[in-house]
Amino acid sequence: MLVKNGLVYQGDKFEKLDVLIKGTKIERVAPSIDETEATKIIDAEGKHVFPGFVDLHTHLRDPGQTHKEDIISGTKAAAKGGYTTICAMPNTDPIVDNIATVEYIKRKAKDVGYCKVSVIGALTKKSEGKELTEVASMLEGGIVAVSDDGGCVQNTKIKLNAMKYASNFNIPVIVHAEDYSLSAKGQINAGRMSTKLGLGGIPALAEEIIISRDIMLAENLNCHLHIAHISTAKAIQMVREAKSRGVKVTCEVTPHHLLLTEDACDNYDTNTKVKPPLRTEKDRLACLEGLLDNTIDFIASDHAPHSDFEKEKEFNLAPFGINVLETSFASLYTELVLENKIELTKLIEKLSTSPAKFLKINSGLIKEGCLADITVVDLEGDIHFSAETMVSKSNNTPFINQTFKGRVDTTICDGVVTWGAGTKS
Repeated sequence: MLVKNGLVYQGDKFEKLDVLIKGTKIERVAPSIDETEATKIIDAEGKHVFPGFVDLHTHLRDPGQTHKEDIISGTKAAAKGGYTTICAMPNTDPIVDNIATVEYIKRKAKDVGYCKVSVIGALTKKSEGKELTEVASMLEGGIVAVSDDGGCVQNTKIKLNAMKYASNFNIPVIVHAEDYSLSAKGQINAGRMSTKLGLGGIPALAEEIIISRDIMLAENLNCHLHIAHISTAKAIQMVREAKSRGVKVTCEVTPHHLLLTEDACDNYDTNTKVKPPLRTEKDRLACLEGLLDNTIDFIASDHAPHSDFEKEKEFNLAPFGINVLETSFASLYTELVLENKIELTKLIEKLSTSPAKFLKINSGLIKEGCLADITVVDLEGDIHFSAETMVSKSNNTPFINQTFKGRVDTTICDGVVTWGAGTKS
């Protein structure tokens, strides 16, 4: 396969190059490659060619909640959004806390998926925060990290033991930071908007206390701590200071925490209900600053699909979560790159190169010998998101019925076209 005439991402710049793919890998990258060397040509004239996006935080809902999403629909949504590798979080039903469930997800993804799926195992059994899982066994099944995402271990002694155990295997521990005694029955960010709407608030402190605790544990144990969906200015500053001390800590931010604030909740739109909640403008700007100065290592979707009947309830009864995989790149490109808030090369680094390095996979770059994980994007092309056009089973996004620039035209995963012309059946 030959991707011809595209503006190819080369780290800090874009160059007009051709990319020749042979099997699952990139065979050659050069200014001009003869078309006779390929049996399939993808004309990328006027388009940008990126390494396939890598998502460290996806909820596929399979097994057990397949009315919301499943491995087929979730990976197809990922391919449409330009993703070639995604990480499945463990809060399924049953919880991914044993090798059998790990192998089920990996096998099904390999058989029917539109992208590669890495599995994150639970940190504690049933993610109840009481008893450690058999990490060694799940590692044999191929997990890449452990997390109770969707839950947070409240007992510090248990968290200490869990991180000590995980550090023996040199595997990242991912934390959903939430002190339940402070977040209680909160629905949105505690502050002006929660008071206006009469909804229970989730204070920034609920996130910051757990992050502070876990940074101290990681520093004491030399454990790799990864903070999921960071959302407050003070939390970001704590990570910045910890990194300066040499603590092995990384963190991610979601597209919605980069683009939206608590003001989006003003009309009780349950599609804006997410954990951690959308915060203040000060917090949003701190997230952007943290991304630019590399305090924040990655952009991760926290793709959390829910069916219409679940979201079409009173705000306090609707589940937390936003559908993200399809909207991620286009929303970020339109709202940040086109508004000169971030360089396109930096955005691709955070969506692809850095998370690929985190997972230690041979992608995230377009160079000879790398896996042929490639996303071809028409930056001038419009993409409209509606219930009819989305391929996910759910459409619970605050960007529903909106149009953005930056349409993904073709996604190639391991040398196979998974979205666009010639998409696999």
